[in-house]
Amino acid sequence: MNDVMAELAKEHPHVSFVKLEAEAVPEVSEKYEISSVPTFLFFKNSQKVDRLDGAHAPELTKKVQRHVSSGSFPPSTNEHVKEDLNLRLKKLTHAAPCMLFMKGTPQEPRCGFSKQMVEILHKHNIQFSSFDIFSDEEVRQGLKTYSNWPTYPQLYVSGELIGGLDIIKELEASEELDTICPKAPKLEERLKVLTNKASVMLFMKGNKQEAKCGFSKQILEILNSTGVEYETFDILEDEEVRQGLKTFSNWPTYPQLYVRGDLVGGLDIVKELKDNGELLPILKGEN
Repeated sequence: MNDVMAELAKEHPHVSFVKLEAEAVPEVSEKYEISSVPTFLFFKNSQKVDRLDGAHAPELTKKVQRHVSSGSFPPSTNEHVKEDLNLRLKKLTHAAPCMLFMKGTPQEPRCGFSKQMVEILHKHNIQFSSFDIFSDEEVRQGLKTYSNWPTYPQLYVSGELIGGLDIIKELEASEELDTICPKAPKLEERLKVLTNKASVMLFMKGNKQEAKCGFSKQILEILNSTGVEYETFDILEDEEVRQGLKTFSNWPTYPQLYVRGDLVGGLDIVKELKDNGELLPILKGEN
């Protein structure tokens, strides 16, 4: 999907394509109810006008083309280009607490310097989002002037330029890097946050709209019959969570149901509780 985004960015230069790590900006993820990745949000005049959940390249292409053709993304007029670009660069550098502008992506760096930078950040467990400058020539050239820094990669913290690879290496050597950049949450901390994301959280194969196994489908039907609001997390979208939650909860299978961060159990337990008339009070936090 990174490659699809890059191609769409080339085809539609007047559209801003921005990529964020969901966990790097939890307040944004919560606001827009991001429960799985990738999720694509479409904005016009700072208002969300559409979304797409999941890695569906043809559907993403269709949605972008539809919004462009409907005028959802009006092209900038020449007199405002420079001002608009500076505003856009400001937003991009502030898009996450730690932003890396690089050649390629963290998964596929496209130059040695960018690769080294990603390795250092990962080694220090630093949480960051990235922007592929190859996907947008306007950003690639404009950021050099905006930051008064002629080369890439460039690392920003809270919108302020820290520097390129040499600076980061110096900060690493002086042991200052860890104090400057935000740390990624450890898996256990992340699982605590996820299990408490909603009062009732279901970890399942698939999502509310489409269960991807029979057990998950049955537990959805039971929860829907209670009328209680709940959120879901698709464990097929995140292998780290899928494996880690088994140890965290000491429960080896899925689905897993949590109420206020505490494990209730899997499908069999939920069925028993329903048959005993205990499920609804538990879901409401009365028991």
